Amino acid sequence: MNLVWIATLSLGCIGAISAVILYFVAQKFKVYEDPRNEEVVKVLPGANCGGCGYPGCGGFAAACVKATSLEGMLCPVGGAPVMAKIAGILGMEVAEAAPKVAVVRCNGTCANRKKVNTYNGASNCAIEAALYSGETGCSFGCLGNGDCERACQFGAIHVNPETGLPEVDEELCTGCGACVKACPKMIIELRNKGPKSRRMFVCCVNKDKGAVARKACTAACIGCGKCAKECPFEAITVENNLAYIDFQKCKLCRKCEAVCPTGAIHSVNFPPRKPAEPKPEAPAQPAAPQSGTAAAPTAQA
Repeated sequence: MNLVWIATLSLGCIGAISAVILYFVAQKFKVYEDPRNEEVVKVLPGANCGGCGYPGCGGFAAACVKATSLEGMLCPVGGAPVMAKIAGILGMEVAEAAPKVAVVRCNGTCANRKKVNTYNGASNCAIEAALYSGETGCSFGCLGNGDCERACQFGAIHVNPETGLPEVDEELCTGCGACVKACPKMIIELRNKGPKSRRMFVCCVNKDKGAVARKACTAACIGCGKCAKECPFEAITVENNLAYIDFQKCKLCRKCEAVCPTGAIHSVNFPPRKPAEPKPEAPAQPAAPQSGTAAAPTAQA
């Protein structure tokens, strides 16, 4: 009987000592969590898309709480309304950020870009891009296997089976950037949505010289520079045989689109251009009298 009591007391003492040790260890290494973290997480959309640059909504909330300013911080899914709520919780001010949308900078449709071989591997852009340049003569263009479509959590981008190119539904696109990260060819870009959702961009990323690029794709940018010379706002630069429109400087005048010889510059959501009115014909001038002939006499009253 004494052995039973001894064993019980021994186990009780070991448990009590262990509890005290664990308590002091927990106090020593406990991590303080700001209660505002949970409040910020509640107002976030919970998409965990990573478009903010942080590992999920929890990571973004922690970064906002620790930051001394919300400048440069943006939840692309929630946009300005969510950032305003976060600013209210943290007692900070937030500048309104322009909404962004994904833009596919490739017009190498099946009609514009002929196949020169056939790929029979896994239907994955990352795998195909790691193996070789692709099925067409353009090594820069879209591979059409739909990595971007699978990466989008909002169903905003789909590959058109007729053209073989991805198309973005701007009403569903949140500008999270998941498709941008998924594209191994880097043909998808986030750009400002623009006033009235109007925007202009060079729909090509081919950096080959003009003749080579045009041979691979009839709609390729050939780097001729006509658009840059025409732009009155210096919004267009030509580098490595490729034109690029800076959406921060572009005033949407569309002058560059009119002079592009290959149609590589695309305008979105603009009204159709009005047909040019024909110039009025000048009235015919009377023929001058030939030398050596007398003028007809005028009638006298």
